[in-house]
Amino acid sequence: MPDPRLGITLVNELNLLTAGFFLLATFGLVATRQVLDCVALFAWQSLLLAVSAAFLGHEAASNHLYAVAAITFGVKVLVIPWLLRRTVSEAMVARREISQALNIPTSLLIALGLTILAYFLAAPMRAAATSGHPGVNLPIGLAALLIGAFTVAVRREALPQMLGLLSMENGAFFAGVAIAPDLPLFAELAAAFDVLVISLVIGLLTRKLHEQTGSTAVDELTNLREE
Repeated sequence: MPDPRLGITLVNELNLLTAGFFLLATFGLVATRQVLDCVALFAWQSLLLAVSAAFLGHEAASNHLYAVAAITFGVKVLVIPWLLRRTVSEAMVARREISQALNIPTSLLIALGLTILAYFLAAPMRAAATSGHPGVNLPIGLAALLIGAFTVAVRREALPQMLGLLSMENGAFFAGVAIAPDLPLFAELAAAFDVLVISLVIGLLTRKLHEQTGSTAVDELTNLREE
């Protein structure tokens, strides 16, 4: 008779691999200078979040985590990238480089430092966790949260900053699904709805900003005036 522990070990190893790719996608958001590539990387990061939630749901036999995986896939992998491409004109994002305060090598070094910091910060939190199985999700989720905040700080344009915020939210969920696997479903639905509204509003504001100023830099918002 097969040992069920072997299946759990395999799921843990697959989740570890998923977490590694999740962190790699987060670094990709820092290193990529094309807006459309950033949107694609966000979709891949969200897909990996959904896969990790499904693995943890299998391990913990939690229907809530399966629901999180389904909601994440539907909203962040499919709807939000489509919504951004619909609300933001192609001319605004195609063949353009994102303006940011630091160059890519420096940004990647800082992101690496934030990842190391996240592992140190996560150690006491993992020890204090009374529910769930934090495992690798907690430090990597915390790293994605910090790197997302750094991305928001160094980039000067509205859409890349919004993708940084969404990456922060992905990081928080990546850690949260391991700490609180039985989070009520209505909380997941509320968060998904909020993310959709934020994406739509930022997309429309970015289009308006580009139409008025020819740029998507947030410091140009002071130039917008009612006609």
